[in-house]
Amino acid sequence: MPDSDDSTNDERSGAPAEGTADEPETPAPAPADSPPRRHPAVIATATALPVALVIGLIVAAVLANRDPDLGPVALGTVPAPQADSPECTAVIDSLPDEVGDFRRAELVDPAPDAAAAWQREDSEPIVLRCGLDRPLEFDQASPLQVVDGVQWFEVSGAAQGIEASSWFAVDRGVYVGVTIPGGAGPTPIQELSSVVQRSLPAQPLDPAPVAGP
Repeated sequence: MPDSDDSTNDERSGAPAEGTADEPETPAPAPADSPPRRHPAVIATATALPVALVIGLIVAAVLANRDPDLGPVALGTVPAPQADSPECTAVIDSLPDEVGDFRRAELVDPAPDAAAAWQREDSEPIVLRCGLDRPLEFDQASPLQVVDGVQWFEVSGAAQGIEASSWFAVDRGVYVGVTIPGGAGPTPIQELSSVVQRSLPAQPLDPAPVAGP
């Protein structure tokens, strides 16, 4: 899934004979038993920001193949103490089959409770989880974005070179987290905001106190 690069082998086949320094040197052939290179599309990768960044919203290894017949998405388990709550049931039952140009994906069993994913060929999936713990970085000084009446706390992976953001709905009775890959545009968070707004009544914010010096 994410592209990776290999270092090149600069070893030469041997020193040129004296007086023939202008003859081209030929690289040594790779050993017969060297491991084959894997195409990035077949390497199982994590569609997730690091634990310290997304505060528990880890989208673990995504095993879907990038071909027209996209396979099921495998998600790891993360702490979601309210995943079996009536609020999360209402959210999951209201989720659409499509989010922008991403289509709802099957999840590999055993699938985590109150989780869903949408995928398309050229992208990491969008993943939603309901019933999460309060994000550790969400405090009284955190900037929020309001989308369709829902207040979201966004954590971007840009500083870590990760092309994805995790959004946390922080003004409902349960915390809903959505990880959206870069390049997906604004439509996914807009459409999922509408689902959250219809499914869950707004509640007062409960941020952590700002840490002292």
